[in-house]
Amino acid sequence: MATDPKSEVFQATTEPPAPKIQDYAAIGDCRSAALLSNRGSIEWLCWPRFDSAPLFAAILDRGRGGCWTIAPNRQLHVERQYVDETNVVRTVFAAENGSAVLTDLMPVASEEYKRLALLPDHELIRQAECRSGEVELRFDLQPRAEYGRRPVPMRAAGHLGVRMEADGAVYWLRATHPLAIADERLQATIRLRAGETAQFSLTYGEDAPMVLPPLGRPATERIQNSIAWWQAWARRAKYDGSYRAHVVRSALALKMLTYAPSGAIVAAATTSLPERVGGDLNWDYRYCWLRDASLTVRSLLGLGYWEEADAFLNWMLHATALTRPKLRILYDVFGENAPEERQLDHLHGYRDSRPVRIGNAARNQLQLDVYGEVMDAAAQYAQHGGVFDRSTQKILIDFGNYIGTHWFEPDEGIWEPRGGRAPHTHSRLLCWTALDRLLHLSSKGVVQHVPVEKFQREREKIFKNIKQNGWNERLRTYTSVLNGDSVDASLLLMPWYGFEAAGSERMQSTYQQIRKQLGTTNGLLYRYLAQPAEGAFGICGFWEAEYFAIGGGSLEDARRLFERLCAFRNDIGLFAEEVDPGTGDALGNFPQAFTHVGLISAALSLQARKENRRPLRHRAETAEEAH
Repeated sequence: MATDPKSEVFQATTEPPAPKIQDYAAIGDCRSAALLSNRGSIEWLCWPRFDSAPLFAAILDRGRGGCWTIAPNRQLHVERQYVDETNVVRTVFAAENGSAVLTDLMPVASEEYKRLALLPDHELIRQAECRSGEVELRFDLQPRAEYGRRPVPMRAAGHLGVRMEADGAVYWLRATHPLAIADERLQATIRLRAGETAQFSLTYGEDAPMVLPPLGRPATERIQNSIAWWQAWARRAKYDGSYRAHVVRSALALKMLTYAPSGAIVAAATTSLPERVGGDLNWDYRYCWLRDASLTVRSLLGLGYWEEADAFLNWMLHATALTRPKLRILYDVFGENAPEERQLDHLHGYRDSRPVRIGNAARNQLQLDVYGEVMDAAAQYAQHGGVFDRSTQKILIDFGNYIGTHWFEPDEGIWEPRGGRAPHTHSRLLCWTALDRLLHLSSKGVVQHVPVEKFQREREKIFKNIKQNGWNERLRTYTSVLNGDSVDASLLLMPWYGFEAAGSERMQSTYQQIRKQLGTTNGLLYRYLAQPAEGAFGICGFWEAEYFAIGGGSLEDARRLFERLCAFRNDIGLFAEEVDPGTGDALGNFPQAFTHVGLISAALSLQARKENRRPLRHRAETAEEAH
């Protein structure tokens, strides 16, 4: 590509309002991800991994963050979709004199193929094709370094393209059409007639020499190979129920949020997208939470993705082994401690939602529920035929011993409040789950040398503690904290973990309180009562649907709610963390793995109920029978 200072440069006009969170699509390569608006603008890109500093961050500050736009100057209509069962986005623009399709992706391939084909580790391809008439495209690339603090220097390098360097890394932009460097950005107007195509490749590298992949037919082949790779992966999903499209899209979102070198799955691709627009509930979710473990492993195994479940569990056990018997709440993709939380005061935040944060202070919290999540994930793995070596067995027993001497301590709990510790019922439930699963694994011979009598005694103590102190007789409900009078949505998981039957009198009355206190008129569910109110929590609605599916309601109740919840996905099938019950707008970080995990889990239980199968459990007896 040659740069041409005489190339026609687009003159920017007044910016329209910022896109809503649901207006974004995500593309990724199982190492990092980018967010693309329905206006053809990439406004979030972190390389080389999910928690790296972004090259584009306009989603957090439209003036300072930087972005990369390819779109018609005058758009009449926009439609977009993922190419069937892939993470490749196609946006169709209807312009004044014609139409064009923009294809966006991060190429994916096996490691062996990358080596043989000399492909770069990190590449983003954008291809614009005029389908009819004539289309005038605006090209505008403005990279920024250090979370928007400074521009990235650019240098034209003839046929090699444009070289950009920041923080020890080098970026190369190659194009089939001439571009102009002006005012710390690349700009041009590109005219295409029907059948004509423009291609652009952005690559990243830290080590020399770099691989600069060719454009033209080789780039088209990388696009087609990536489409084939994603579709082959999606075809492996064993689910063949009524909601396959929703389930496969959620599985693809989880795969995209996976860091392939380690097997870790990050909670979301972004930081500081607000749970309340204009508020301060803005957190960095580009890390891996142990809380998500059991539901994630169950979803992957339930869909037949054994390799991904195995990699995730191995990552989890490796990460937790480094701090045993204590567990951290969250880890980076390599299993190390997440960075300290700090604020970026120079950024305005999404729609003036401040502060923008990186790192996460939850790293310092105590959340005892994670022990149950880890142990339940291990039990899920064993249920599908997985085995543990002696070292792993010892790690699991160490976790059990820790729970045996710490389960009664107050903690911050599943929702990570920053107002102090309390005796959370859900945390006690998961401590009970941890010991229960260990005893089950011992009875099946999967884990050897378990101190059975000791763990049985402690399990019995926790059971009685929850039954007596977690139950409010006046309100006829289990409560969020022991001896409390309020509920939270995590209580819906008591049947899922086998503590209480979904159809029991206590669970039925607890559900009625949850729906009364936390429900919205359009079927959504808050996670707890908050003032001022935040959005309804995405996964909590799917927990409710699954509660119906496993015996808390009828199959029709479960199906109807599941379909109502799916209607809150965006136009290409992605969910954020929360939903504004009044407007239906997405809130929180995006796309959110936890919400997609909840969808898959609910769909699996719905299918099991439809086929008169018992949902996957690890115990042959109920909690009442065990005690």
